[in-house]
Amino acid sequence: MSGKQRVSRVRIICEFIRDHRHEFGVKTMRRVLEVAPSGFYAWLKEPVSNRAREDAGLLRLIRASFVASHGIYGAPGVFLDLREAGETCSKHRVERLMREDGLRALHGDCVRRWSIGTPSVLIPNILQRQFTVTLPNKVRVTDITYIRTWQGWLYLAVVMDLFSRKVIGWSAGPTIKRDLVLNAVLMAVRRRRPRGTIIHSDQGTQYGSDAWRRFWRSNHLERSMSRKSNCWDNAVAGSFFSRLKKERIKKHIYRTRELALIDLSDYIDSFYNTKRCHQHLGGVSPDQFEAAHKAKSRRVH
Repeated sequence: MSGKQRVSRVRIICEFIRDHRHEFGVKTMRRVLEVAPSGFYAWLKEPVSNRAREDAGLLRLIRASFVASHGIYGAPGVFLDLREAGETCSKHRVERLMREDGLRALHGDCVRRWSIGTPSVLIPNILQRQFTVTLPNKVRVTDITYIRTWQGWLYLAVVMDLFSRKVIGWSAGPTIKRDLVLNAVLMAVRRRRPRGTIIHSDQGTQYGSDAWRRFWRSNHLERSMSRKSNCWDNAVAGSFFSRLKKERIKKHIYRTRELALIDLSDYIDSFYNTKRCHQHLGGVSPDQFEAAHKAKSRRVH
């Protein structure tokens, strides 16, 4: 019998003894069912194990990922979601919890299947992984990630200027709807109002909505999109999210979305943009890099 089966058997027996202790003697049931007194009373004091509590917390995150995917993700997709968010559980554990909770991916003949790396037909990939930009306000990238809280996922959208790697717009909220990305890019546009700026994204539904299309047209932006299922086409945004989670979140689960929001604001506005040194920028922060560029431009002119 495996360890998990033994634990399950002991739990079932202890539950039986607890529920029937007024009908039969506890001592008699323990003797017949071969349960040690110390084991039974330890279970009675704390019937839910640490592992079970961890499973309960993990299941909440699994359900949130499953719902966010509209029921499309199976265990592999949910596992990648959790790993991207900093969770270190195994795929087999995700499979087990989803199976026990009755979560199954929706499949059918109507599901469109995409081949990896297929170029976008409607919106071309103008950026073509040219991540080194020599002037500010020429190319921006935007993307979305997930932050874990005990209230559920908090979704974060950012807009970065590729010249200085500065986050010039960001937005966070409990849902991954189009307003999330619109609010982030709106902040970026209000802070800087250039014309003809390229804004590169993946092909998520948020970036293909009518509201998004009307926004970039009215603000004279030029769209560029990654190829389907090709994360390397937007690697700079992905690198920022990875750095954020390693340097600040560190696999931490925030108690509330509000606390996560406060910490994100502190990291982005008070540390990353102003103080965080970048090897790509010669060892200075985005703000320092932009200030040096402005000073150099004034001397030239």
